[in-house]
Amino acid sequence: MDYIRLGKTNALISRVAFGAMRLLDSEGENNAGAIVRKAYDAGINFFDTSRKTPETEKLLGDALYDIRKNVFLSTTTASTSAEEIKEDLETSLMTLHCDTVDLYQFETEDFLPLPDGEDGIYKLFMSFKAENKAKSIGIVTTNFDLAKKAVESDLYDTIQFPFSMVSPDESVEIVKLCEEHDMGFIAMQPLGGGIIQNIPLAFGFLHQYESVIPIWGVQTQEELEQILYFYEHPPVIDEKFKADVDQIRNFFN
Repeated sequence: MDYIRLGKTNALISRVAFGAMRLLDSEGENNAGAIVRKAYDAGINFFDTSRKTPETEKLLGDALYDIRKNVFLSTTTASTSAEEIKEDLETSLMTLHCDTVDLYQFETEDFLPLPDGEDGIYKLFMSFKAENKAKSIGIVTTNFDLAKKAVESDLYDTIQFPFSMVSPDESVEIVKLCEEHDMGFIAMQPLGGGIIQNIPLAFGFLHQYESVIPIWGVQTQEELEQILYFYEHPPVIDEKFKADVDQIRNFFN
């Protein structure tokens, strides 16, 4: 497994990140604990969840309990007031069985918390860092203008933004901006929200961008093995590959 620096977090992160939100549907031999540990044994050290799916926070926390210090753990809040966000983080820490998360992400489509904001949210985020309850703070959004503003503000450590081979061309601008501002770029929806069926093409497209860490939602060990296989055997980026990608991009766009 290759590891890259995640922007200003300075953390070395596996180029395959594990999205835990689909673990709720895991069962039997594909139980959440077995899948998470298999991912960890394969070298994946970035595990992402959200307070919006509290059940998966618990599943992930239970699975990582004895190896917590060896992984990079992130969770997300979508609350809109400082008081609710504080409650969310305290609940997440308890559910994840830890005193700190490596990355605490704020999901927003409407506004960007700023240091002088009357809402007090940005100041609260900084207090989380000062108290070591969250080592880094990131933004999650699908709003291009807000994403661009967040990167250019230099106030946040990471951004999680939709990025796949069917994303609009302007999405690459966010990737390049992150590189210029030393901000970690986490790609959500690497399969375009489920519309991309060609996994090798999807993986190969993202693998071209060395600063991008895609989060792959995993529900079964078979899905995990498929992702790991394409990581170890990425498609050759030749003219045929580019033509196939363009064909799919043109179809959906």
